[in-house]
Amino acid sequence: MPLPPRVFCDTSFFHACLDPTDTHHAHAHRLVTEATGTRVALWTTWDVISETVTLLRYRVGHASALAFVDELLPRLHLVEYGAEVRTGALDVFRRYGRERRLSLCDAISFVVITTLLARMPCFAFDEDFRRLGLTVIATTH
Repeated sequence: MPLPPRVFCDTSFFHACLDPTDTHHAHAHRLVTEATGTRVALWTTWDVISETVTLLRYRVGHASALAFVDELLPRLHLVEYGAEVRTGALDVFRRYGRERRLSLCDAISFVVITTLLARMPCFAFDEDFRRLGLTVIATTH
């Protein structure tokens, strides 16, 4: 099945792309290779970028964090948003954050995807997006 023309990318996807020890590394590499080859537009937020760089720095190393910044970041479409998204994300976090262990970054992504990106499908390897009712591209091939 071909990939959609636009996909929102979560931290779990980016981390899997750059951490060879991640259980989803091979699949993430296939997805990013296919997306690049078919010119799929990869969308994300600055919040996901920040979370990804931090996670890569702590779990993989400085070189991997810089590889993400230097090689992937220039290819991404960053969603700009304002106070309404932040307010909505705090509401989502209040409603779902405790029982779903939802991060604020995921709450922001949820609001961005549902209000600004017409429920765009997502590359994500954790279950947070799926539990929120978002469309996640199949996590297994």
